[in-house]
Amino acid sequence: MAMRVREDYRGLTGPEKAAILMLALGEEIASKLFALMGDDEIKELSQTMANLGSVSSNLVERLFVEFAEQISSTGSLVGTFDSTERLLTKVLPKDKVDQIMEEIRGPAGRTMWDKLTNVNEQVLANYLKNEYPQTVAVIMSKIKGDHAGRVLQLLPESFAMEVIMRMLRMEAVQKEVIDDIERTLRTEFMSNLARTNRRDAHEMMAEIFNSFDRNTESRFLAALEERNRDSAERIRALMFTFEDLSKLDPSGIQTLLRNVDKQKLATALKGASDTLKDMFFTNMSERAAKIMREDMGAMGPVRLRDVDEAQMYMVQLTKDMAARGEIVIASGKGEDELVY
Repeated sequence: MAMRVREDYRGLTGPEKAAILMLALGEEIASKLFALMGDDEIKELSQTMANLGSVSSNLVERLFVEFAEQISSTGSLVGTFDSTERLLTKVLPKDKVDQIMEEIRGPAGRTMWDKLTNVNEQVLANYLKNEYPQTVAVIMSKIKGDHAGRVLQLLPESFAMEVIMRMLRMEAVQKEVIDDIERTLRTEFMSNLARTNRRDAHEMMAEIFNSFDRNTESRFLAALEERNRDSAERIRALMFTFEDLSKLDPSGIQTLLRNVDKQKLATALKGASDTLKDMFFTNMSERAAKIMREDMGAMGPVRLRDVDEAQMYMVQLTKDMAARGEIVIASGKGEDELVY
């Protein structure tokens, strides 16, 4: 049976045109071009090349002439997101173009797998522990090794072993399966992540107000109260102040005491309520509490600005330690916790 020879130039897709060009250019030049492409591009292009069949010399010549004309007529090239999108729209379906443009515009890398590498391992592990081990195995095989290792350590051990066994037995995964996993990650996981990462404006303002000294903070809150009482109340409720250290449990206070600059603590406590002072003193040894009281007494009067600075240092240290999971700040609403 004679092999059908491709003659229809108009029927060629973009990837087919690229495949013909690559084959016609020869191994040496083609290998240099492949080196500039991403894994997904190489897979798509090589698959198209393998399925190309026989192409007539007339068609190859016409493709080269058109290619040369397009290159020479542009003069100088200016690449923009819009011009790239227009070009892709001519050769690819819209959903594929949208996907590619979303990836190259995206903040954290070219592909979905690059983006996953930028996702905190704890967040990723929490999501993946509800997936099938086979799906997780595919995802682990696509992201960077060190990141995959950190994620696996955070998964329940028996589940992690299931994933590892599947990774060891894994053969070539069909492109459709990978595309399906990518699609799910993009529509479910990444869109949810984007929503949860969008910070509430009042939270952001509370953090800014926290950094003010007492005088500035009072002025701004009073001014805001006149314009928008609701916003002022929300910000005040979200602000984590020095007095909020009373929300720490004894082990949190003791952890904080091990890390704090004792001189700054003494200055901060000069302006603290008796309740907060007592809480710190009862979590120190008798000797340490006695020394701290003596230091505070020896200071005499302290400028309000110095007390504010010391208290801000304490608040920031507490929030930093809470962010690292070293201490927990309870919100006072039952089981809820404030996570900074």
